[in-house]
Amino acid sequence: MSYVTNLKCRECGQEYAVEPLHVCETCFGPLEVSYDYAKIKADLTQKKIESRPHNLWRYRELLPVESEPSVGLNSGFTPLLHAQRLGAELGVKRLYIKDDTVNHPTLSYKDRVVAVAISKAIEFGFKTVSCASTGNLATAVAAHAARAGLRCYIFMPEGVEAGKIVGSTIYGAQVITIRGNYDDVNRLCSEIADKYGWAFVNINLRPYYTEGAKTFGFEIAEQLGWRLPDHVVVPTAGGTILPKVAKAFKELKDLGLVKGGDFKIYSAQAAGAAPVIHALHKGTDLITPVKPNTIAKSIAIGNPADGFYVLRAVRDSGGWGEMASDAEIVDAIKLLARTEGIFAEPAGGTTLAVTLKLLAQKRIKSDELVVVSITGNGYKTLEAVADAIERPYKIEARLKDFDALYEQLGNGKEKIAGAA
Repeated sequence: MSYVTNLKCRECGQEYAVEPLHVCETCFGPLEVSYDYAKIKADLTQKKIESRPHNLWRYRELLPVESEPSVGLNSGFTPLLHAQRLGAELGVKRLYIKDDTVNHPTLSYKDRVVAVAISKAIEFGFKTVSCASTGNLATAVAAHAARAGLRCYIFMPEGVEAGKIVGSTIYGAQVITIRGNYDDVNRLCSEIADKYGWAFVNINLRPYYTEGAKTFGFEIAEQLGWRLPDHVVVPTAGGTILPKVAKAFKELKDLGLVKGGDFKIYSAQAAGAAPVIHALHKGTDLITPVKPNTIAKSIAIGNPADGFYVLRAVRDSGGWGEMASDAEIVDAIKLLARTEGIFAEPAGGTTLAVTLKLLAQKRIKSDELVVVSITGNGYKTLEAVADAIERPYKIEARLKDFDALYEQLGNGKEKIAGAA
């Protein structure tokens, strides 16, 4: 059973039928899914959610799918980790990491949005799915399409990390790289979607696709014992996830499913692709496109489709946003790995680096509950940190050689187990 009522323009309020549409014909504003919240409130309880399998479909009343889903059955419900060692180093006792580095099957938050989009594509009767992607979305679409038995075409800008190219082609998708940046790819894909009638998850299925990002926020609240954090830091690329996390928190509040109320949400961007942060700092709604230049390729989008709605969500919550240099991103990746054993891609390094800045600015206080969003796995972006880590030592297979190295490393005075 679906609780969806229609699609509605975010700007002028024009309503549309539940179809593969994404732009308002009246004002060209983006369309969003609307729900019958009164009916949801009557039917949905914490207990009902908790009784369901640990996947993103446990929140299905708040997702735009009617039939029983066949993909995403193991996606979502990733760990919310109390980062005690990292928190101790930063002086924050209630610091949590929402860890989508282990999301099934492709190790990023994109598995959430794609599971919902492809489920909707199946309902609409599409046989071919596609996307414009900087990498993580590509692997997620390819994997979920393979599971669903759909044809798949992937379009990416040149220069995407090798792990994401291999991670898309391995599933049998047709992968095409485009000479240009993500915005060039996105423009081409809009034309292809119109001509070929394919389901582009982040174009003509975008209203349904973006709803999947809410599950990231639903899980945070549930895993905190049905309460909202004081602060949540979220990376911004095209602007999908941050407004939807804010929407998820609002929905839970309005439905009476969470304790507490006020939360602040923060946008994190790489300095080499930070049009939203520039607009935020200037106090304007006008987002000036930039040409991305950063190691954080998964968030390297110079003209974010939903950037305005990121600004609105941040400002409405009383939050803020910052950017991080490539060097700061790498340092944060290493810090998270060293303290919590989590290897994040550069998008995750960006959110942690920005969190450090927010703490330094006293926007986040040390006694408050903070959630840092880590949305992708570092094993897919090894190039970003390859030159910033120590090389392994090489010795002969002789004990005396190891003894010499051990001494060289400053451990010569350490007592050896079993020695007198």
